[in-house]
Amino acid sequence: MKLSNRVLTLNGGGSNGWEIFEQARDMIAAGEPVTMLTIGEHDIGTSQEILEAMHAAALGGHTGYAAIPGTPSLRQTVADRVQARTGVATTSKNVLIVPGGQSGLFASHFAALNPGDRALHIDPYYATSPGTLRAVGAQPVAVPARAQNGFQPTYEDIAAHAEGATSLLINSPNNPTGAVYSAETLDAIAKACQDFDLWLISDEVYETQVWEGQHISPRSLPGMAERTIVVNSLSKSHAMTGSRIGWIVAPEAVIQELTELVTNTTYGVTGFVQDAAEFALKQGTSVEAAVAEPFLRRRGFVQSLVEGQNVAQLVPAQGAMYVMLDVRATGLSGKDFASGLLQEELIAVMPGESFGTAAAGHIRIALTVDDDRLQDAIKRLLNYAKARI
Repeated sequence: MKLSNRVLTLNGGGSNGWEIFEQARDMIAAGEPVTMLTIGEHDIGTSQEILEAMHAAALGGHTGYAAIPGTPSLRQTVADRVQARTGVATTSKNVLIVPGGQSGLFASHFAALNPGDRALHIDPYYATSPGTLRAVGAQPVAVPARAQNGFQPTYEDIAAHAEGATSLLINSPNNPTGAVYSAETLDAIAKACQDFDLWLISDEVYETQVWEGQHISPRSLPGMAERTIVVNSLSKSHAMTGSRIGWIVAPEAVIQELTELVTNTTYGVTGFVQDAAEFALKQGTSVEAAVAEPFLRRRGFVQSLVEGQNVAQLVPAQGAMYVMLDVRATGLSGKDFASGLLQEELIAVMPGESFGTAAAGHIRIALTVDDDRLQDAIKRLLNYAKARI
């Protein structure tokens, strides 16, 4: 028996980008003291208050099938939040609750694309983006965002690849680069989408982690609400990564059709998790700020440590829970640098090549361990880099 070509070609015949992470996880399981700076997993965990709300909802009986597009109260809570933050009229009919941002990205592209369609995505990209596009039968097309432009894509970058394309995926604040797309960048993106008749799929899961500039949802730009599908979740904003709870915001007709999709795939999201999500969102922005604050603080001292040397260069991180370092001066690829660092220093970081060709020669560092351990890891990482010169 043979498996489908669709599942066999998810990685395009190459790497899935997760080798260093998986190797580090195996080393930890074997008892080695690896400092894990690979994935965006908060070191604080989900708050006790949110867990208590989840527990109470489960004990209260919300353990059966929940409303498939999401509970009416959670959908309305999300709609109110989106409208307040973007100024765009949003009702519960514009909202679909999904099991996390990854599920939302899959569903959004499934809705926007036919098999064989060209689907644009910005490079550097989150490691799963090309696989997600292939999973819905689309042809991934990388649009390079260049380091010399602060990894901000330009109209020209998009236009050079947009002829015959159907959609464009963006992510701001960006994983892995930390770039927060400026108003000028988003205007250029909006113009390209309108000029080339593209669906815009906007991954906004890091919207609460902005250190410089301002998060702008492209759905709020003129002429964009009808062609924009926004994906968000509570994974990063409320440290609820394992709860698998997020949402899609889109035109009402899109949500109606996506409801049919989830009826035939996930069949909704666990009710007591939805209740906990509603509780979390109603705690206000102070909770989100408290979850984000450690990453801003850690970004600051990483910047200070990097400024004291000239081997590894810091990519300006305007948002998100990561920093990127340019390690090309060592003569190593990002992958070789990360592999050697893991073997010699027991520090696990993600190679830039996991995020596309534009990030080659870089590494991504997740700011997800306590301050002392992170500072020690950065010092040893910089010494490792210096020894390669």
